[in-house]
Amino acid sequence: MFSSDDTIVAIATPSGRGGIGVVRVSGSNATEIAARILTRRRALVPRQATLTRVHLNGDGSTTTRDHAIVTWFPAPQSYTGEHVVEISSHGSPVVLRGILSSLVTAGARLARPGEFTFRAFLNARIDLAQAEAVADLIEAATPLQAQMAFDQMEGTLSARLDALDRTLLDVIARLEASLDFPDEGFHFVEPHEVAARIDEVLNELNGVLAHEARGRLIREGATVVITGRVNAGKSSLFNALIGQERAIVTDVPGTTRDFLTETIDLHGLAVTLVDTAGERETKDTIEREGMARAMRARDSADLVLVAIDSGEELTDDDRRLIESSSAGTRLIVASKADRVPRWERPDAIRVSTTRGEGLDDLRCAMLRSLSGDEGLRDPAAISNLRHVTLLKEARTALTRARTAVTNQAPEEFVLADLHRARASFGEVVGIGSSEETLDYIFKHFCIGK
Repeated sequence: MFSSDDTIVAIATPSGRGGIGVVRVSGSNATEIAARILTRRRALVPRQATLTRVHLNGDGSTTTRDHAIVTWFPAPQSYTGEHVVEISSHGSPVVLRGILSSLVTAGARLARPGEFTFRAFLNARIDLAQAEAVADLIEAATPLQAQMAFDQMEGTLSARLDALDRTLLDVIARLEASLDFPDEGFHFVEPHEVAARIDEVLNELNGVLAHEARGRLIREGATVVITGRVNAGKSSLFNALIGQERAIVTDVPGTTRDFLTETIDLHGLAVTLVDTAGERETKDTIEREGMARAMRARDSADLVLVAIDSGEELTDDDRRLIESSSAGTRLIVASKADRVPRWERPDAIRVSTTRGEGLDDLRCAMLRSLSGDEGLRDPAAISNLRHVTLLKEARTALTRARTAVTNQAPEEFVLADLHRARASFGEVVGIGSSEETLDYIFKHFCIGK
C-alpha cells in the first residue's frame, strides 16, 4: 500500500496541450521542495495565488523557466490534509514534465494513482465512500452521473449510514448493559423497544436500497447492441443515434465486418451503442467472424435493437432474429420507414434516418426499456456495487436480529447480528476495510488525484 511519510508530486491535469496545466505537491516538505524550483525567494502566503517563475531543469543552472501561479494550502485545511502546493503553468507537456522533473530532483516522489485521495482518506478529510465518489465524478460522462457522484462526495450516503449506526450503537449499549448487570432486577431496554429500533433501521435501509438498480444503471451505464440482417439500416441507425457519420453506410452487403462502439448521453444515461455485422449466409471468413462477435455482443447487451427493413417482406433471417432476441430486453425497429411498409407489427418502432422521423420515440423507448417505469428523473442514494453488497449483508444481519428478538432469544444472539450490521456499515465508509480492498479501490484512480 502507499507510504504517507514522504512528499509526492504529480501532474493533476489531463495529458495533452492546454492553456493551463497543474502540478500538485503534497506532504510535510511540500513548501520547502516547491521553493527550490521557484525564482521567488519570499515565503508563500497561505491560500494566496502568487505569480512567480519556475525552473524546468531541476537545478536552476540554466534559464529554462516558465511563468506560474503558485498556491499553498497549509495542513490540515487542504485536499489531502497535508501541506499542498499547486503550481499552475502553461499547459505544454514539455513544461509540465519539466516542472515535475524539477520537483523530483528537489526531493519529491512521483505519486501513484489515487495517492492524493488516499492521503485525504487517511487524514479523515473524506471517508471511503466519498473517495469512491471522487473517482465517479472524474469519470462521469453525463450530467446525471456527475450529480449523483457529487451528492455522494458531499457525504449524503455517509450521513445516512452514520445516523443508522448511531441508532444501532445505542441499542447495543443498552443490551450489553443488561448483560453486565443481570441481577439488578430490571433491563436497560425492553424487547419491544429493541424490535422497534431495529425496524426503524431496517425501514431506512430498505429506503436506501430501494433504488439501487437505478443508481447502478446511472453509474455504470448500459450497453445497447444494434443487430439485423445485412442492409437493414443498422449503420444508418447507429450514425443517427450518435449524431455523426461514424459507420460506413453503402448499398454493398457486409460493409460492417467488426463492431463499432460509441457512448451517447441518453437523457442522463451513459449508453454504449454497438453497431454489429449484418446477419446472412456467407463463406467470407472475416464476415463470419464479425457475425460471431455480433452474437456474443447481443448475449451480453442490456438492450438489443433489432433493425428490420420496413420496405421489404420479412425474411427467414428477420424472423430468426426476432425469435432469438425475444428472451432478453429488445426493441424491434422498423428501419427505412420512409419507404412503403411491407409488414406491420404493433410493437415495432418506425424510424426513418433520412428524414429524422421516429428517433425521439426510439430514444424514449430505449430509456424505458433500460430504466423501467420509474425512469431516471433523480439520482439514487446508492450506486456502487460494493456498497450495495455490504448494505444487503447488513440488512440480512438486522433481519436475523429482529427474528431473534421476536423469538425471545438471549441478548447475545441479538448482539452478534447487530455488531455484524455495524461492521458492514463501517466497511462502506472505510472503517475496518482491508488493505487489499483499499488497494483495489485507489489503484483505479487517475494519477494526480
